[in-house]
Amino acid sequence: MAAFMRNYEGETYALMRIVVGLLFLWHGAQKLLGIPVPMPAGMEVPAFIIWIAGPIELFGGILVMIGLFTRWAAFLCSGLMAFAYWMGHGANSQHWTAHGWKAVFPSINQGELAILYCFVFLFIAARGAGRWSFDGARGSD
Repeated sequence: MAAFMRNYEGETYALMRIVVGLLFLWHGAQKLLGIPVPMPAGMEVPAFIIWIAGPIELFGGILVMIGLFTRWAAFLCSGLMAFAYWMGHGANSQHWTAHGWKAVFPSINQGELAILYCFVFLFIAARGAGRWSFDGARGSD
């Protein structure tokens, strides 16, 4: 394995946390603020998704990105993505009608991103903020 990377484990983890938080906050910014682009025309998004998921994505993403209250923010984001997978992808009746029990597979129900975010945030919640974080600076990681 690439032993040379072992020396950069802390920095690499911090970069992952920062980038994941940054990418996640844009989902909330799109839902709540219409930036960088508004939701696609004709895409019906229930109000509870905009007003519950949007703030969690925006503010949770910011907190994870800067490493502030990281464990709690990441745990909340992980739970949101687990809920999103089962409510928006795993239980999607269109997929069940067309594919039957195979609809639980992410390659069929387009739930890969929700699962990936769920488990990355779960890992961040377990590991903490690490380097380059406000939690680390406050000594509360």
